[in-house]
Amino acid sequence: MNKNSLYLLLLISTLFASCIPLNDLVYLQDKGTTSTESNIVAAVESKPYRLQTNDILSINIKAIDPKLVAIFNTTDKTVGQNLSNSEAGLYFDGFTVDDHGNIRMPVLGEINVMGYTLEEVRVKIEKQLLDEHFKPEANIFVTVKLGGFRYTINGEVGSPGTKTLFQQQVNVMEAIANSGDITITGNRKAVTIIRQSPTGVEMHDIDLTDLNAIKSPYYFLQPNDYIYVKPLKQKTWGTGRTGIESIGTIITIISLATTTFLLLKL
Repeated sequence: MNKNSLYLLLLISTLFASCIPLNDLVYLQDKGTTSTESNIVAAVESKPYRLQTNDILSINIKAIDPKLVAIFNTTDKTVGQNLSNSEAGLYFDGFTVDDHGNIRMPVLGEINVMGYTLEEVRVKIEKQLLDEHFKPEANIFVTVKLGGFRYTINGEVGSPGTKTLFQQQVNVMEAIANSGDITITGNRKAVTIIRQSPTGVEMHDIDLTDLNAIKSPYYFLQPNDYIYVKPLKQKTWGTGRTGIESIGTIITIISLATTTFLLLKL
C-alpha cells in the first residue's frame, strides 16, 4: 500500500468515526419497542407536585367586596402590574416556604404547606378563612399557584442557566427548547435529571431519541429539577462535528505534517 492510499484510508476512517450519526440527533424516534396504539396516544401520568422548602407561592383571595379581602393580599398595586407579574415581583410579594415548611400570611399567620399539593393548600386556606373570618355569603374565591416553574439546565445546550416558566407543568422537551435546544455535540441519549425528593437526591438518565421517553416518570419535570446534557465523545476528538468540518480538520493536519516533514529534510 502506497502513501497516498494510506492517507486516503486514514481520511475516510477518521471521517466516519468523527461524524455524528443522524440517529443521535433526532428526538423521539420509534425504535421498534413501542406499540402502534402507544404511538397514537401516549398517556403520561404526571403526579401533582408536592411543595418543598424555598418554593414561592402566588396566593390571591377575592370576594364580592374587594375591600373585605384587601388585607390578605400582599401585592402592592401601586407598584404596577409589570413588576407584580414579573419574577422579581413574585420573589418580593410571594409567599416563600420556609425551612419548617410554613408560609406566613397576613391575619392568617403561619400555615404549614410542606408536602401539600397546590389544590390542598387552596382548600386549606379557604377553609380557614370561612371558619375564622367570613360567612359563605361572602363568596370567597382563592387561587394558589407556584410563583413560576423554576429549573436549572447545564451542559451542551444553547443557553444554560436557571430558567423560570410561568406555567403549571413543564416537560423536559419544553425545558430544553426554552434553553436554545441541545447542541449538535450534546448527548440526547443520556440527559440526566437530578431531582431533590423527601428521601434524598434522585438521578436518572433519559434517552430523548427514543419515543418511549415520554412514558418516563422523569419526562415531566418538577420545580427545581436540574438537567445536565453530557457531550458526545466526538467533541473531545476535536475533528469536527460534521463531515465537512472533519475533512477540513484532517486536511489541515496532513498539510501541517507534510510541511513539517519537508522543512526537516531541507
